[in-house]
Amino acid sequence: MRFSVFTASTPEWTPRQAARALAEQGWDGVEWRITDQREAPEPGFWAGNRSTWPFTGLEERLDEIERVTRDAGLAFSGLGGYQRCDDHDGVERMLAATARLGAERVRVTMLPLGTAASGEGEPSGRSYPDLFDETREHVRWLADRAAAHGVLALIELHPRTVVSSASAAVRLLEDVDPAHVGVIHDSGNLVSEGGEDTLAGFQMLGSHLAHVHLKNARWRVVGEEGEGALAGTKRWAPGPVPLREGQCDLLDLVRSLRRVGYDGWLTVEDFSTDEPLAARTAGNLAYLRAVLAAADAEG
Repeated sequence: MRFSVFTASTPEWTPRQAARALAEQGWDGVEWRITDQREAPEPGFWAGNRSTWPFTGLEERLDEIERVTRDAGLAFSGLGGYQRCDDHDGVERMLAATARLGAERVRVTMLPLGTAASGEGEPSGRSYPDLFDETREHVRWLADRAAAHGVLALIELHPRTVVSSASAAVRLLEDVDPAHVGVIHDSGNLVSEGGEDTLAGFQMLGSHLAHVHLKNARWRVVGEEGEGALAGTKRWAPGPVPLREGQCDLLDLVRSLRRVGYDGWLTVEDFSTDEPLAARTAGNLAYLRAVLAAADAEG
């Protein structure tokens, strides 16, 4: 297996700084975040992230993206796109950029639950089966276009979308060629929603298992509500934690990947903030190497 970092999780670094730091630490590759983001007074994961390449004008930046990546001696583990499956023009551009860079694979996001297909305005009230059927049609289009570009489109198991679990992904892709559309398994996302037995999930996905994101999370009490007999009702929410500290057993996850014959990328997107960025990325690589060695030692 090879190790990479998704740059959503490296907001303080510019692309060149990220590439240089990751290469010096011994990472094999990088997965660039590509999206138009909000500005922020301080760099953050989702706004003002300095390691993000803008989607606007992307085509004019492809030579620079390639140069920054290759000059550092890193491989592309893929592109972290944010174009939704119903944005056919945007998806087409991301597929073309992936092919041009030789990045091989690119994430395409799925329809979210409870919102209009346009992503604008008030919740639509549409049912899950309705959203799922629409998504399936977009994914069939996606498979054809990915094949035309010679790249692999990736669907991430993600909370609050129509495909938050391995079971949902199997249903969505049951008639889709895994050579053109694959699945990103995401450990932290499955803590939040979509949790299933790890090995069973990998076995269900079969040849559609194409990429693995690693982060960790745990649920915490975030408040209380209610009156009278309901007073003291706890409200829970998931939140990011360091790789070692979450509810996902990463050693079991890697064991299970070995059992199903996966030997692809392990891409870290650690959104915890307990340590400074450089220490966090270096520590994560050391930890994952130890996890992989422990899994392999067990045979």
